[in-house]
Amino acid sequence: MRPLSESASRIAKKNFSRKYIALGRLLEQWGEIMGDEFANKTQPLKIHYKKTVRNNKRPIAILDISTSAANATILNYQKGLVQERINNLFGNNWITDIRFVVSKSSEVEKLTRKIKPPLTSSEKKYLSEVLEEIEDPDIKEKLESLGKAILMDRK
Repeated sequence: MRPLSESASRIAKKNFSRKYIALGRLLEQWGEIMGDEFANKTQPLKIHYKKTVRNNKRPIAILDISTSAANATILNYQKGLVQERINNLFGNNWITDIRFVVSKSSEVEKLTRKIKPPLTSSEKKYLSEVLEEIEDPDIKEKLESLGKAILMDRK
């Protein structure tokens, strides 16, 4: 038997790909959004949508991220960078604000313990060198995805 957290991203990807594509991509690319240092120290909790007063404007979207008190202080200074990474990924200024919700560090560790760290730059370089000679972009993309999965499983 495996812990549920090991399969969470795979399940989320399958389920969110139909109806909640953006949320699935957010979970799938959390390591890239938060960076190597904070990917395992944070966890997205909830996205709050608020209607605007004017009907022609898009709703306000606020992302809650759970982390420890010490990391919340540090991340508060990097809020703009995290928001920019998310909006570059999804476009159209999807997330309008980020809130860092302080939870006990043991709770955050339980949530993130099974999340594997993202690939290092040397692993990414190795993967790109191996796939360098593949000409078909579709096959190259699939092989790159498989290679990432294999390297992540080794961790």
